[in-house]
Amino acid sequence: MTFIYPTDSNKAHPLPLSPDYKSSIKRAPNKPLIPMRHTLSELTGPVYGHETVREGDADLTTQHTGEPIGERIIVHGHVRDENGRGVPNSLVEIWQANSCGRYVHVRDQHPAPLDPNFTGAGRTVSDAAGYYRFVTIKPGAYPWGNHHNAWRPAHIHLSVFGHSFVTRLVTQMYFPNDPLFPFDPIFNSVPDEKARARMVSSFDLENTQPEWALCYRFDVVLRGKNATPMENH
Repeated sequence: MTFIYPTDSNKAHPLPLSPDYKSSIKRAPNKPLIPMRHTLSELTGPVYGHETVREGDADLTTQHTGEPIGERIIVHGHVRDENGRGVPNSLVEIWQANSCGRYVHVRDQHPAPLDPNFTGAGRTVSDAAGYYRFVTIKPGAYPWGNHHNAWRPAHIHLSVFGHSFVTRLVTQMYFPNDPLFPFDPIFNSVPDEKARARMVSSFDLENTQPEWALCYRFDVVLRGKNATPMENH
């Protein structure tokens, strides 16, 4: 991966101001952003969290004494650069709601049950080819109060840490053919239709495990013309 940031990547990311997404009105910058040149601190620096990944962290269904409720799924893919090459040793973290659409968080008071056997967070490190894999439960949709009868499509939050502390990117992985796509202002804050499609996983029958779990593929492209939209740009 080169150290020259391709500015065309910015076209893939959500607009800072998306009026239908109400909280963006308060936090969007009022002036144009100023690109900052990368210095040594952006290109090198302390690697965060890689060394603390434990065996089993990538299987969200085995972190407690019992099995969680819901549809077991496999989520896998590659972290890639703008040229399609796998990016090794990337710290990949996920967090999500449970199968009822409820997060384990004090601010989530959605009247849906919590699952004592599902915390909803996992982590792994990509291998030499940039490959990662999780086992989890398919999350449910949930209301979020942005407008009357607003519901978020089922999604998994995904974070990628690179080789230094400031190289963190965050995105959301959605599931194919969700009927809530047209009504979700977060999903639609990405203006380009092809870029939005890159946030939607693909059903992967070849890697589905018979009688155990369906599988979804989600490749993360860090930058370039085929970049995955990132919410922290």
